[in-house]
Amino acid sequence: MKDFIKHNQKAWDNQAKANVAWSQPVSREVVEQAKNGVWDLYVLPTPMEKEWLGEVNGKKVLCLASAGGQQGPILAALGADVLVYDLSEEQLLKDQMVADRDGLNLRIMQGDMRDLSALTDASFDLIIHPISNLYSDDVNKVWKECYRVLKQGGKLISSFYNPIVFVEDRDVELKEQGLIRPRFKIPYADQTHLSLVELQQKIDRGEALVFGHSLKDLIGGQTKVGFAITAYEEAWQPNPRFTIDTYIPTFIATKSIKL
Repeated sequence: MKDFIKHNQKAWDNQAKANVAWSQPVSREVVEQAKNGVWDLYVLPTPMEKEWLGEVNGKKVLCLASAGGQQGPILAALGADVLVYDLSEEQLLKDQMVADRDGLNLRIMQGDMRDLSALTDASFDLIIHPISNLYSDDVNKVWKECYRVLKQGGKLISSFYNPIVFVEDRDVELKEQGLIRPRFKIPYADQTHLSLVELQQKIDRGEALVFGHSLKDLIGGQTKVGFAITAYEEAWQPNPRFTIDTYIPTFIATKSIKL
């Protein structure tokens, strides 16, 4: 399936309409609290440490592949000038709804996270990029674009899955027995690793197609384009989907600076 972008766009439009966890906008009360300095921001299942974000009032912030009405409205409520950039129109409408409802300085733009050519060089102070690069076939293109659009000294806060989650055979009987059988190599891609029958079943279910990037690309890729990683965090999967989720924290977040 060559045109995975169109498929994933439709899949996320449908997830947004179904109000899945990452498509539930923050409430008016949460926005009002943020305006009063009481807030939490999530790129992991656990809230971000406040010092990661720092002062954002008056700063230009890009929420990259981050629509759904969650991160963007909080940042706008803290006084940032926010642009939410995402592939899914339905996800973006969640942010627009909150912005209209609560009078926030927030704009939306539809596009592919690998291509930020519509955005000017060195134009943002901060990028928030929560778990979404598994929907891109080339995370290095994402890092390169992030580096380009950030100002000198700008921050990139991103999160992603530990690639170990993509190794495990998803056989239901194995999971019921608490067993892990390695099946897939990293880097992983649904299109090349699943059988044709499994791939078609996933497409027919309307699920987004995913890619399991190597740590070399997820972490080393940031340093390769010029970022310095200054903070690192992990979190446990609160709703384990795979057996490995019960043995190690499978969420990773990094804070990086454009040198």
